[in-house]
Amino acid sequence: MRFGIFYEHQLPRPWGEGAEEKLLTDALEQVELADRVGIDHVWEVEHHFLEEYSHSSAPEVFLAAASQRTKRIRLGHGIVQIPPGFNHPARVAERVATLDLISGGRVEFGTGESSSQVELGAFGVDRETKRAQWEESLDVITRMFVEEPFQGYDGQFVSMPPRAVVPRPKQKPHPPLWVACSRRDTILLAAQRGIGALTFAFIEPEQAKDWVDEYYGLIESEECVPAGFDVNPNLAVVLPMMLHPDEATAIERGIDGAHFFGYSLAHYYVFGDHRPGVTNVWDEFQAKRAEYGFAREIINADEGPLGVKILQQGLGSLRGAIGTPEQVVDLVQRYQAAGVDQVIFVQQAGTNRHEHICESLELFGAQVLPHFTDGREEREAAKRERLAPAIERALARRSPARPPDPDYVVTPSGEPRPAQVIAAAHRAGPNGAAHAGRHRVRERLQRAGESAFAAFVRGRSDSQLERTVGSNAGLKVIFKGMEHAFVPQKANGFSGEFQYELTGPNGDREWFVRIEDGARAVARPGRATAPGVTFRTSVPTFARIASGQVHPAKAMLEGDLEVRGDFELAARLGEMFGQDSVV
Repeated sequence: MRFGIFYEHQLPRPWGEGAEEKLLTDALEQVELADRVGIDHVWEVEHHFLEEYSHSSAPEVFLAAASQRTKRIRLGHGIVQIPPGFNHPARVAERVATLDLISGGRVEFGTGESSSQVELGAFGVDRETKRAQWEESLDVITRMFVEEPFQGYDGQFVSMPPRAVVPRPKQKPHPPLWVACSRRDTILLAAQRGIGALTFAFIEPEQAKDWVDEYYGLIESEECVPAGFDVNPNLAVVLPMMLHPDEATAIERGIDGAHFFGYSLAHYYVFGDHRPGVTNVWDEFQAKRAEYGFAREIINADEGPLGVKILQQGLGSLRGAIGTPEQVVDLVQRYQAAGVDQVIFVQQAGTNRHEHICESLELFGAQVLPHFTDGREEREAAKRERLAPAIERALARRSPARPPDPDYVVTPSGEPRPAQVIAAAHRAGPNGAAHAGRHRVRERLQRAGESAFAAFVRGRSDSQLERTVGSNAGLKVIFKGMEHAFVPQKANGFSGEFQYELTGPNGDREWFVRIEDGARAVARPGRATAPGVTFRTSVPTFARIASGQVHPAKAMLEGDLEVRGDFELAARLGEMFGQDSVV
């Protein structure tokens, strides 16, 4: 078991003079302390324009400063956003290699694609192709690390001629690769690409075991084709943490920060309507936290085992590793038993105070860490030995580094294959403009239909919705609309069925949606053959969720929506149908 600390550089409003400077200098002091007490990794995110949630737009600068104030702690990009609109692959390779050199080979290279509209829209990164952009950019960057010189690339999103990309990283063939994961399917993708999984899902240890087993099963299977030129078999989980010998004091010091971390993340990625420079996320959090699963009143000191998530009397809340050293030892031991390789703690969150974070780090080093150091090196060596044959086979499946082309010559006035300008989403072509135009028209029509349905639902009583939406014709309109809203690119080849059980005074009505090979969706009345997820709710609640009047998480917490089956699959459903909800 390894341990890390994670930074978003959160800064809730109001912002006083010098607040950002203090935020960064305090964080550097915390990293120094973490290095001294024996924590293994510091992870720093890259985000842009996400006010209050993350003021960490230049992680390479922060990590470079940290590298000069520490001796052993590894420096994790958690993560670099690598679609080319955010960062050109060559600039990423150069910065990562430079940091690796000045730190003495301590870099961990985490990658991601982002899903926040605030960021995607600002940099012109197309939502439908961002996963493909991430995959292509990762191939380009890792080739830049190992090819001497880099032999160029002519892809869908990256065009670059042969160049000697300098400097080269200290670690060979390159720093360990990771990817940010919030869902089960991304964890499986990480395993298929032979890279570490940084999971941001706040999962319980017992749930983590299933993910670990699937992850390592794929690492050792024929499906593993490495994205880079080495395999990094590691799965990490992220949790909020605050330690104190008195449990009630730990809660008082840390729970609001932990809850703000989760709420502000969801504000930008799930439910928030954000007005740049105007929206006060902290004020909204204080007013609405219980509605979205961050109820303060149900987190109390009871000296019992820690639950990452707490449910009580229809309310839900996040707890994590906030408690006494003994409670956190027990929680981490459960993750260790599940096979998790690293637990990463978030302490710098919300309005958590610098001195409390430092006290917590010292307590962790003195009373928690010693429980997990004995025999660690031997266990890691045994893991490497067990996986070595599978890793060797996986690397043999990866297309190799390319040899140099001695005939490629760049003169002062030209070269054989200069870089081509590529649009953010698609390579320009004779049908490019027409395709983009049709896409915009389709989006406008879809938004108009959604707006009309939302206006129809708003203000109507349960009985009115039962009579209208609950009729055969009404349900057919909604489910046929789901067929048309299906986004094949988001399905990633998935095949399966979703069952809807809609209750009402006139009896239950059943519909199912079948996704066939990720290519199309078909909706029919009746029972699915083998549904991966079943949703059970009343017709009025169904209508209000479908129209955006009620958030599905709120409906679940209030007992108005029951979800059975694969929760990770349920979370993907909204994305497949261009929505934020599960219907």
